[in-house]
Amino acid sequence: MTNMSAILPMSPLAVIDGVRTPFAKAFTALADCPAVELGRVTIAELLARNSLKPSDIGEVVFGNVAGPADAANIGRVISLTAGIPYDRPAHTVNRNCASGMESVISAWQLIRDHRANVVIAGGTESMSSVPLLWRPQMQKWLLQFRRASIWQRAALLTRLRPSWFSPVVALELGLTDPTCGENMIQTTERLAQEFNISRVQQDEFALLSHQRAAAAWARSFYKDEVIQRTELKCRGKAVTKDSGPRENQSLEALAKLRPILKIAGSTVTAGNSCPITDGAAALLLMPIEEANTRGLKPLGFIRAYAVAGCDPRRMGLGPVFAVHRLLAETGMQLSEFDLFEINEAFAAQVLACLEAFRSAEFARQHFGGSAAMGNIELDQLNINGGAIALGHPVGTSGTRLILTLLRALRERGLKRGIATLCVGGGQGVAIWVERELENSSLTP
Repeated sequence: MTNMSAILPMSPLAVIDGVRTPFAKAFTALADCPAVELGRVTIAELLARNSLKPSDIGEVVFGNVAGPADAANIGRVISLTAGIPYDRPAHTVNRNCASGMESVISAWQLIRDHRANVVIAGGTESMSSVPLLWRPQMQKWLLQFRRASIWQRAALLTRLRPSWFSPVVALELGLTDPTCGENMIQTTERLAQEFNISRVQQDEFALLSHQRAAAAWARSFYKDEVIQRTELKCRGKAVTKDSGPRENQSLEALAKLRPILKIAGSTVTAGNSCPITDGAAALLLMPIEEANTRGLKPLGFIRAYAVAGCDPRRMGLGPVFAVHRLLAETGMQLSEFDLFEINEAFAAQVLACLEAFRSAEFARQHFGGSAAMGNIELDQLNINGGAIALGHPVGTSGTRLILTLLRALRERGLKRGIATLCVGGGQGVAIWVERELENSSLTP
């Protein structure tokens, strides 16, 4: 049974606007753009689009996972480089893949506590910049060599071993759970087996992600969401579009890819998983009353959120536990929501969540209920593509999900949605958003 401690109710939070950089596969178009600069550009764009001055911002919160060594508390560094006055606080949050959502939750809480009225919250990640690490033996040797005299160094050189030059890839360490010892691919393979999700089903879902993302770009859905500023350049050319979506992706091409794990029966491939990605996103947030005072029309509203824990070996089911808690604490039903964004860490992971939502046995076993939570149809889910096509900059995706969902609701004239994602370490976060509020006195 999930711990169901109460969450204090908060007034709806107005999301005035949101932007993101293009998402680029790591080590490609944005590889030379630090996470600080990616975040700075999003703030600059939000200020420009909404005719705000840096001094209008009361506080800044950014999510980030692979904290750069040269930018401790990267949220503060981003805030200052964006020109926000130094007397306005800023901080960084890290909840792994949910960091971009955690920044929004943190912003909502500080607005509730009257610490600020206008807040920018977002996420930034340069996965290209995750470092290579020396092995412990090499670290110890380098420290000794640095302190040694010239004669001692000669002796130390004889102890050096070629194997010590092989670096430890910090990204691989970060994608391995330290409590259960399994990496994210292993946990996903477990879900594929438990829920009987085939390789073909995973590839079909991946293909749909590419088709929807490509179609969304073709009709200019993402053009207003993605910053067109010329500061983001690759080889002298401005980067203005996501690099991941493939217009000509096919099942035949996906079927040719080998499973990542070299174990019989493995089904998770690079094609049905999200790519390692660089990018940033940010939202302009304030109380409804502040929006009214400033004459700003919100893009939408955040109504409630929930955070839940689950078995780290089944971390991909985090959205199911988080959505269950959200529904239980708000009295809502899954059927009352029009659209859903579930972060596509892996096709098998999302498909396992869909099976769990519709399973009465899963509800009985984990929540003590007698009925399934409900059914999420594919035409309600990630309708503009997801992370398999767009990419997953881990500290950023939570913010991107909220932004994309609100814009999708507005485009289709729909009302209500849930954005949710799984979190390494066995957690899930879910956020309820609405395009308009029923109480007209609360809307501009």
